[in-house]
Amino acid sequence: MKAVTLTDAAHDLGALIDAVTAGETIVITEGGVPVANLVAPAAAEAIDWEARLDRLEREGVIRRGTLGPPDPRILQPFPAGLRPAGVLQALLDERWESER
Repeated sequence: MKAVTLTDAAHDLGALIDAVTAGETIVITEGGVPVANLVAPAAAEAIDWEARLDRLEREGVIRRGTLGPPDPRILQPFPAGLRPAGVLQALLDERWESER
């Protein structure tokens, strides 16, 4: 696996694509932080996501949820004629009511 900066990737994209075509995986970083992976399409499709999640959980990087799926009401559309208030608007309304 090879790591390159975003600037270098932009300048040498052709060479990086050649390396990926040859089977190499390229990690693109910005400010030292990985932001993208260049992998061949066949390699991307071959990822065993369940095994990857298991590994990340063992390493303590992630913690899987223990609850089931969310309440189905969350996914329902908002009732017609009503507008959802944003968090900021709710906070401003609350402050306005407390000042009265």
